Amino acid sequence: MLTFAKPSAATIPLHILEPDGLEDWLGVQEDPVASWVRTLGFSGQVGQVCVVPSDDGGILLALAGAGSVASQKRGRFGLASAAAQLPAGDYHIASAHRGDVLSEHALGWLLSHYSFERYRKAAPHQARLVCPDGLDAGRLEKIAAGEALTRDLINTPASDMGPSALEAAARDLADQHGAKIAVTVGDALLDENFPMIHAVGRASTDAPRLIDMSWGDAGPTLVLVGKGVCFDTGGLNIKPGASMGLMKKDMGGSAAVLGLAHMIMAAGLKLRLRVLIPAVENAISGSAFRPQDILTSRKGLTVEINNTDAEGRLVLADALALADETPPDLMICMATLTGAARVAVGPDLAPYFTDDEGFATGLTEGAIAARDPVWRLPFHDPYEAMIEPGIADLDNAPKGGFAGCITAALFLRRFVENTDRFAHFDIYGWQPTGAPARPKGGVGQATRAIFEALPKVLDL
Repeated sequence: MLTFAKPSAATIPLHILEPDGLEDWLGVQEDPVASWVRTLGFSGQVGQVCVVPSDDGGILLALAGAGSVASQKRGRFGLASAAAQLPAGDYHIASAHRGDVLSEHALGWLLSHYSFERYRKAAPHQARLVCPDGLDAGRLEKIAAGEALTRDLINTPASDMGPSALEAAARDLADQHGAKIAVTVGDALLDENFPMIHAVGRASTDAPRLIDMSWGDAGPTLVLVGKGVCFDTGGLNIKPGASMGLMKKDMGGSAAVLGLAHMIMAAGLKLRLRVLIPAVENAISGSAFRPQDILTSRKGLTVEINNTDAEGRLVLADALALADETPPDLMICMATLTGAARVAVGPDLAPYFTDDEGFATGLTEGAIAARDPVWRLPFHDPYEAMIEPGIADLDNAPKGGFAGCITAALFLRRFVENTDRFAHFDIYGWQPTGAPARPKGGVGQATRAIFEALPKVLDL
C-alpha cells in the first residue's frame, strides 16, 4: 500500500537540505551533530542521506540531500532516491519548504515504494513518511494508487494481460467505485458497428472488444479513450524482434486512462465520466487484415491500410466516433501511438495535441504542479493532405516518414467533429532506466497533470 504513516511523537525528524544551505544548518546544531555530519561527508547532493544516532542507539534525526537548484531542474522527486536508503522508521519533514515542494516530496516518497510484485516479491521499503502539514494525504494517496494501477497493467506481460484480462481489470475498477460497465466482444463488434476494432483484433485467439465504463450522474461530461492494444506484432507488416520486445506496453493508453479514472472516482470529482477502451491483440493468422485493404469505419470514413503496424489509430477511431455521437464537454485520447513522438521529445515528455487554448493553459499549470511534464505539438492543418491517399478517405500510414505523430493526430481528429474540446496524448508509457520514484518499467504519463487540471478546465 502506498500510504503515509500516522503522526506520532516517535517520528524521526528529516531535514532536506541543499548544498548552499548546509553550513547554515550545521551552524545552529549541537557540536556532536555537526561533527558527525561533517565526518560522514554529507554535502546535500541529491540521493545523499545521513542518519545521526541518538545517545541510546536510536535515530536522533536524518538528513537528505535536495541537490543544487541546477540539479533540481534536471530531475524530479529527489527525495524519493533518499527514501529507499533510510533505515526503518516513521519520518516527518522538519525543514521548511514551499507547499509545492512539499507536495513533490510527499508524492515522490509514496511512489518510491512502488514495486511490481505479480511474479516476484521485492523487499519492502521500511522508511515511511508522515504527510506534511497542509497537504491532503488522502488525495496524494489516491493519485499514487492510480499511478500504481497504471504501472501494474503495463508491466504485466501479454500472456496475462490480453484483451479479456484488460476487461477484467476494468471490471474490477468499476466494481471498486460503483461504476457501470458494458463490453462488446468478438463478432458482436460488427453487429454494433465497430468494424475497425474487429478488423485489427480478429486474428487473435483472444477476441477483440470495446470496453465502455461510466460513472457519475451530475456535472460536466468527460470521456477518456485509451488505446488497448495488448500486444502488437505489427500484423502482416510484422515488426522485427527488437521492435517487438516492448509491445506488452502498447496498451499503455488504456492503462493510463484507467489509472486516471481511479484518481477521478476515488476523489469524487463532480463530473460524469465515461471510459472507452478498444482492447485488441494485433496478431497474425489467416484472418489478419492486410496491407492495401480498405476498411470502413464506424463514422463511415474509409481507410486504406498501408501498414498493418499502424493499427492503434484504427481502433481508436471507432471509439472516438462513438464518443462523438453524444458530444462530451471534454474528450481526451491517450495512446502509445507513434515512434515519431519519441524521436521528437524522448521518453520523459508526454506530447499532446489540442485546439483548445483553455485546456492547454490549464494542462500547462497542472503539469507544473504535478511534476508531470507535457509538451504541446500542433494539429498542423497543411499536413491534412498527407493522410488522404486518393483511393479512400484516409491513409493509416502516410509514406515519407515526415511528422508521423502529427499525421496520426490529424487522423484521429477526423473522427471528432461534434465535440468542441478534444485532446490527444501520444505517450510512451515506459521508463527505460530507473529514476527517483520511477523504477524501470511501466509508468503513467500526463495523468497527474490532467487530474490536476480538470477542476479548472471543467470549472468543477
